[in-house]
Amino acid sequence: MSLVSTPPQPPPEPLPADLLQDAAATFGLLSATVRLHLLWLLSHGERDVGTLAEETGQTVPTASHHLGKLKLAGLVRARREGKRQVYVLDDPHVRHIVQLAVQHHQELTGEVGRRSKGA
Repeated sequence: MSLVSTPPQPPPEPLPADLLQDAAATFGLLSATVRLHLLWLLSHGERDVGTLAEETGQTVPTASHHLGKLKLAGLVRARREGKRQVYVLDDPHVRHIVQLAVQHHQELTGEVGRRSKGA
């Protein structure tokens, strides 16, 4: 296997500390399995909290708790439909990050094309 070398690139512009802190906080939110699972499901369409709880194997209060954190961070939004609270992931950047992370690990483990448990 040959490695292709790329020409050296100039160093990138320094990033402001607050930008790095905000980006790290987003990854921190994604590091919880249940929150990543919720975002994965929402990346495929809106769902109410009861459906999300069922699909993630969580109780409604637990799913609601994690969705609240995601909502406070601006990663999801919610709307009321009668008695139901419906959640939406409408940020294409977050959708892309979540889908890339899951697809990356599916490829690493040979799970591409196979449906994994709980996903």
